[in-house]
Amino acid sequence: MRTNRRKFISTAAAGAICAAAPSVLSCKRESGPGLSADEIKSRYEVLDKIIKQPVLKKDLYNDPIIIDTIELLHYDRSWLCRVRSKDGAEGMSVGHSTMSILFPVFLRNLQPFFIGQDARELDLILERVYVYNFNFRYNGITLGLPLATIEFAILDMLGRISGKPTGELIGEIHNPEVAIYTATEFREKPIEEHFDLIKKAVDEYDTHALKVKVGYQYAGTKDIHYAGVPGKTEKLIPMLREYYGNDMALYSDSNGYYDVSEAIRVGRLLEKYKYKYFEEPVMYDHFEDIKTVADALTLPVANGEQDQSFVNFRWLIANDGLDIVQPDNYYFGGMIRSMKVALMAHAFGKEFIPHMSGGGLGFLYNCILVSAVPNAGEHHEFKGLDTNVIYECPTSPLLVIDGKIKAPTGPGMGVNFDPDFVRKHKVVKM
Repeated sequence: MRTNRRKFISTAAAGAICAAAPSVLSCKRESGPGLSADEIKSRYEVLDKIIKQPVLKKDLYNDPIIIDTIELLHYDRSWLCRVRSKDGAEGMSVGHSTMSILFPVFLRNLQPFFIGQDARELDLILERVYVYNFNFRYNGITLGLPLATIEFAILDMLGRISGKPTGELIGEIHNPEVAIYTATEFREKPIEEHFDLIKKAVDEYDTHALKVKVGYQYAGTKDIHYAGVPGKTEKLIPMLREYYGNDMALYSDSNGYYDVSEAIRVGRLLEKYKYKYFEEPVMYDHFEDIKTVADALTLPVANGEQDQSFVNFRWLIANDGLDIVQPDNYYFGGMIRSMKVALMAHAFGKEFIPHMSGGGLGFLYNCILVSAVPNAGEHHEFKGLDTNVIYECPTSPLLVIDGKIKAPTGPGMGVNFDPDFVRKHKVVKM
């Protein structure tokens, strides 16, 4: 079944790589389903080179930029990270709300490693910090969230030093405006209420795309026998297409609820009603199962929100196990690591549609990252503009206009935090 668009694109992209570097990738694709061992090995070689290739444009800076202080600031529900260099340059970022749990990791596991480092070596710092004091034992959101918070602040500082937006520090600006989709939840609700809540969410912002939850994976229940509303997904999928018509781009996400056979069954229903992708059809780390589902469907399969290792993406891309990669900017440890995943996917004709953490300035950081990737998908996750952070953005309204958000063009992250708001925060210490 994989003799379709995704197989063609993957083969064509591999061919393009071969033309540029014939000694790296053999380009030979065996007839029939699947890839040969030699072809997979060649793909791994390409991907490994991308992982090792620095992303930050170090040549923008002639002199060392030594990190002097990194502070974690807290006020009410707000977490900020402030970085200063020995020369007095400063950058600031907004932390994820889960910092309320993870601040000890920030202070004990990460902060000491960054002090005294040359910020121009950010790629290498991000690699080695995982080994420092065996931090890899905390791999996942536990390490990724505070690490991303520090990285965002350093990139903001570097952008202010060079006068360039962060997107130009880690890539080229391919997408000055980022088209978004409305991300919805509500899967635990009865279908009528679920449908009404989706309509309200879409109406709140000027979007032309929507992602809906399918399956019964409701994380808010302690009922070990919870099975959702029988038949609800099968009704909701056609209901949304009928209501919105063919002009609305529809996406779906099961959060890993299904087994392989059920994922294929639901995937074919999604195909029938022209949905654009199926996110996490089975559990995120069941790689062979993800590939089995992807092979059975013409509908693109997306995965990566929960993945915290390059090795995971490496396997899925090399083995043609998915169509769309979705690292989360925060969960995965920042923009540089996420950009590497985007470039890995780009090498084999796959799209990049990162998962977005809600709250804080998650929408801003996602927009900046997407603006700089060469293989961005058609629409990107959006969970609203609600934030308790007080800031201004001189170069973009950061509003949804005709389904898009304009990426800031100012230096660093392009936003300035209200000084009075920042002063309310206290430095967190242990």
